[in-house]
Amino acid sequence: MIKIRLKIDAAKDEWLELERPAGTSLVDLEAEFRDKLPYRVLLAKVNNRYQEMWQQLDADSTVEFYDIRCICGEKVYQYSLMMIYLKAVRDVLGDVNVTIENSLNQGFFSAIKGDTVITQSELEAVVSRMREIIDADMPFERKFCKREDAINFIRKHEIDEKLRMLEQTDLHEDIEYYQLDDYVNFFFGYMVPSTSYIQLFDLRKYSNGVILRFPNSRCPDSVPEYRDDVKLYEVFSHQKKWRAKAGVRYLADLNEIIRDGRADELIRKNEEMQEEAITEIAEGILSAGKRIILIAGPSSSGKTTFAKRLCAKLAEHGPEPLYLGTDDYFHERQDTPLGPDGQPDFEGLGAIDLELFNRDMNALLSGEKVDIPEFDFVEGKKIFGKRIIGVEPDQRIVIEGIHCLNDEMSSEIPAELKYKIYISPLTRLSIDRHNRLSTSDARMLRRMVRDARTRNYSAAKTLAAWPKVRAGEEKNIFPYSNSADAVFNTSVSYETALLKKYAKPLLEAITPDEPEYAEALRMLYFIKYFDVIEDDSALPDNAILREFVGPRK
Repeated sequence: MIKIRLKIDAAKDEWLELERPAGTSLVDLEAEFRDKLPYRVLLAKVNNRYQEMWQQLDADSTVEFYDIRCICGEKVYQYSLMMIYLKAVRDVLGDVNVTIENSLNQGFFSAIKGDTVITQSELEAVVSRMREIIDADMPFERKFCKREDAINFIRKHEIDEKLRMLEQTDLHEDIEYYQLDDYVNFFFGYMVPSTSYIQLFDLRKYSNGVILRFPNSRCPDSVPEYRDDVKLYEVFSHQKKWRAKAGVRYLADLNEIIRDGRADELIRKNEEMQEEAITEIAEGILSAGKRIILIAGPSSSGKTTFAKRLCAKLAEHGPEPLYLGTDDYFHERQDTPLGPDGQPDFEGLGAIDLELFNRDMNALLSGEKVDIPEFDFVEGKKIFGKRIIGVEPDQRIVIEGIHCLNDEMSSEIPAELKYKIYISPLTRLSIDRHNRLSTSDARMLRRMVRDARTRNYSAAKTLAAWPKVRAGEEKNIFPYSNSADAVFNTSVSYETALLKKYAKPLLEAITPDEPEYAEALRMLYFIKYFDVIEDDSALPDNAILREFVGPRK
């Protein structure tokens, strides 16, 4: 018998002490408690390492179950659904080229590149086939093969970017792949034991492809209500064309550029593209005669650097804008509303003194001088008398804050004076046509590097705070992205290669006894395929990534 310390619900700090025969599988263990589980378990953490549910326990173990409500469980659901989708497309349409691209409309955009755009009847046939695969409860089989065998398989199926990536690596361990019935593919994430675990999904036509949608940690019981992120799609399309023109669509392309000594050139091209985008936004503000520019975006988007560059661009055509942050308009700490957990909710709109903010902004627009507060985060109160400011009639006010796209934030300011900007690293360089790197992981790497440099935070501390950060973004930022007048994409194609030299030692410093160890291993697994940009001196002083890696030395 082996001893098992089990947490069946990740949302509760409740542990069970068990004894079970050696060789007990995680699936069997879950089956014992299924009537007590709020959702189907998708992944487990065994002795601080993620394990798929088919794994067996052969020694004393600490086991934590994760379902769709956890970010790691959400990712497992997505990977499993993607493999079902790819097999169904192959079964219905044959060996057409299918790509899994950017996140969009609370799902993933996928292009199916046959001779024509997929028809509605073909789409319905794919959905029907997906349902058949799910109902058949087919097992996901995790297998390994020699690197040479993997290269031969990929060469046979003419998946060039996968082939080049494997040929670039000097890894000597066996290559992992998954098999679903007669369909084989190489994925960089975990799978559920069988297809019946995946019950909820939505597939619909969108532009020249489809959107594959699924439940998530915020909406675990259903596929979220459809939201057409039309402005984000325009950004994705533009970036996709630019990357094709620059010859850097996939990871293999980036590694080749770095090995050829052309990283500096790629950095320069990316920065020129971002400068053009900022210029275009500034011209839109000027031509529309807007006075209040409101900027919002999720954590580690580069909002501070973007705002400064935008101010500099606007200053070329008039007075330098007044730059403000909404954090200075926090309510006094004792007046902050409480969240569902009984703790002060500093992320919610109720934490902002909306009445004072709107009164001050309108007074500035009217030509009055205003006593702008500075919030003392140590004392938890606003300090007055330090910034008594007025603005000129043609001077603009640039405001950055989590709620800036929410009209309730600036409800008393005339709409014709406002220009709203959504900012985020929206597109990521994909590993290959079926394996994308999430924008959430991209932002996490940025935040981890900056936290270590500016706050002396460990990577473990940053990782521990991340789920709460993301929950706040889902509630307060993402639902309002479509209301923006402009969208700025802060992603650059080289960033993971540049951040790797900073992030890798931080992740490696997380020890096996820390709760964040499993997540650190996951992130180390995907960045290991990136070649490193060791010398970042070509990165300009005003580049978005300088906000995270710091100034040139």
